[in-house]
Amino acid sequence: MAERLDVSAQAVSKWENDISCPDIMLLPKLAQIFNVSTDNLLGCEPEMPVQLVPEEKRKNIENMVLRIIVNSSGGDKVKMNLPMALVKTGVEMGLNMSQVSGVESFGKGIDLDKIMSMVDKGLIGKLLEVESSNGDLVEIIAEEI
Repeated sequence: MAERLDVSAQAVSKWENDISCPDIMLLPKLAQIFNVSTDNLLGCEPEMPVQLVPEEKRKNIENMVLRIIVNSSGGDKVKMNLPMALVKTGVEMGLNMSQVSGVESFGKGIDLDKIMSMVDKGLIGKLLEVESSNGDLVEIIAEEI
């Protein structure tokens, strides 16, 4: 991403971790890369629904990311952007969601293997949204980059 935008990898890391934001002049290029509008980037449009991408139009798994967003009822927020190829390798090794997050209670019942199966079949978008009884919200989104 950094290379495509002609910025440092550290700058992109800061964006991903909500430490800073991209320069406003980069928004059109970011929107083009993610195939969304600038309004969508700024949160002014609803997210695209789950889509089934025809086989001939699917991107290589190397060009995809799995976004995991956790908003706890206590105010903690966690955002992970994982390269899909890394997730696939982890699933093949038996990795589960609690191992991804490092928190034993997180992601119980969320099957990464099934999520990868959906992605392999061409599904992209918000694949999962779960709200626990105590108000914790977990979203899992598959995106092409």
